[in-house]
Amino acid sequence: MSADRFVGRRAGQPRVPGRAVALLSLTLGLGGCPWFTDFKEQPSISTWESASGDSVPPRANPMHSVPITGVGVPAFVVSYQPLPATLDSMSGLRNPTPMSEASLANGRMHYQINCAVCHGLAGQGNGPAAAFGMPGFPLTSGLALGRTDGFIYAIIRNGRGLMPNYNRIEDMDRWDVVNYIRALQGAGGFTVDTLPPGRPGQTGDLIPGPTRVAPTRPAPFVPPDSARRDIPTLAPSGSATPGGRQ
Repeated sequence: MSADRFVGRRAGQPRVPGRAVALLSLTLGLGGCPWFTDFKEQPSISTWESASGDSVPPRANPMHSVPITGVGVPAFVVSYQPLPATLDSMSGLRNPTPMSEASLANGRMHYQINCAVCHGLAGQGNGPAAAFGMPGFPLTSGLALGRTDGFIYAIIRNGRGLMPNYNRIEDMDRWDVVNYIRALQGAGGFTVDTLPPGRPGQTGDLIPGPTRVAPTRPAPFVPPDSARRDIPTLAPSGSATPGGRQ
């Protein structure tokens, strides 16, 4: 039997036909291609999408679940391009956050930090940036009154024209901003405060907290306490000893 019928054979090893090795390599190569870490091409995602031409809307995520992308509109479904057609594609999005005092308080904080510089404290398009040549765009009159909640959400997400995107406002907080803008327009019957929530330099609950767009858990803060025996500290000699003892 010729030696080219077998590959990788040494003394004492079983004979492995070259054809079997080639077939195994081909199977592994083809089998691993369609799998990606971001789940774009895994079959499981089809359960959340509607088929082409299907009149049944896509299924929503289960209650209290976190989307695998961390956001309600993932980038691989709707791009971040600030194009009219892209913004229009999100016009039909339903605002999942009901208008409430808590929603308006959070929306006011994000609005005054990010939006008031151009749109003004009360949404009248007279923000400080207008004094430097930025065209004022009012939110309480004109075109803004005819925009849907989804379209306003889309502009915050993607930006448009002279307005950049404000993705630093996280997904759920954008809906609170939409609610606040609606309240500025007189919707909902709420009386809104149009002043900044705090003075420059103030922190705490007057500024956005940690990210909430992913299933994260904040690390607990452990104060430096040399009296605690379970926390190793750095001794003066440079060696770590329990409780700081040498």
